[in-house]
Amino acid sequence: MRKILLSIILLVTTLSFSQSRGVRIGYIDMNYILDKVPDYAEAKNQLDQKVVKWRQEIEIKKGEITKLKDALQAERSLLTKELIEEREEEIAFEEKELLDYQEKRFGPKGDLIIQKSTLVKPIQDQIFTIIQDIADKKKYDFIFDKSSDLTMLFAAQRHDISDQVIRALTRAEKREQLSKKQLKEQDAKEALEDMQDENPDLAERQRILDERKAAREKLMAEKKAQRDSLVAQRKRAAEEKRKKTLEEREAKKNGTVIENDTKETEIKESDKKDNNDLESGSKELSVEEKRKQIEEERKKKLEERKKALEEKRKKILEEREAAKKAKEEEKESE
Repeated sequence: MRKILLSIILLVTTLSFSQSRGVRIGYIDMNYILDKVPDYAEAKNQLDQKVVKWRQEIEIKKGEITKLKDALQAERSLLTKELIEEREEEIAFEEKELLDYQEKRFGPKGDLIIQKSTLVKPIQDQIFTIIQDIADKKKYDFIFDKSSDLTMLFAAQRHDISDQVIRALTRAEKREQLSKKQLKEQDAKEALEDMQDENPDLAERQRILDERKAAREKLMAEKKAQRDSLVAQRKRAAEEKRKKTLEEREAKKNGTVIENDTKETEIKESDKKDNNDLESGSKELSVEEKRKQIEEERKKKLEERKKALEEKRKKILEEREAAKKAKEEEKESE
């Protein structure tokens, strides 16, 4: 009856307000808010453990009383009237003690109610203060508690300000640990959150923007990873090419020295052979003709050697130029 009367009063009041101006109504879910408060959750867990212990003690006491009753029933025919009355008085005393203990722990003024009140009251006071601030700031005419005795037949989600209350609770804790710069950033963030609360469409647009931003950042990160991988591959290739060029240059350098020595040996042996041929063929050809022939052959060999050396020098220069270019590309890539 009280709930119906309260609902009628609320309806009449709302209608009278709506005739003059738009009425703004919000609601909270106190149970939902309390579950989100870390200190309350921890204290509630400790209280729940105590309740479990109290219930176990009650069950043990009930078991003892049941055993007394069973023993009396089994031995009643063997006991005198006085002993039966004594046993019954003992059972009655134990039952009274059990009822007193239950009243002490779970009665209207018991430990459970008192400790719950002690646990919840400071947080509720803080929540009520925050609700008043929100109501003054955002011009709410009514704010109800969904978890209270007031029956709410329907409540649109957009009128639920429970999350706003939770944010206000956490903001107060965070502000104590923030610097001035962080406080400024936090104020901007809170202003944006408040705007989103006022305008759900703005919140949806912000969500879409955040998703697009996250997608762009992910794409940029992937491109950067690909670019870094490509640079690393080019760097490894340039390093391998430079190393190979140095090894070839060193090998060519050692091979050139050996080849020159070999050429000089061949020339000496050729000269020696030519001299021997000159001496052995002196009977068939004149000295002048033999000398001319030897000079032509020597000139021919010198031209061939000169050509071979020129080609080798040209090849070495090309390899040096290639190595220099690879080194420059390596510096540019770094």
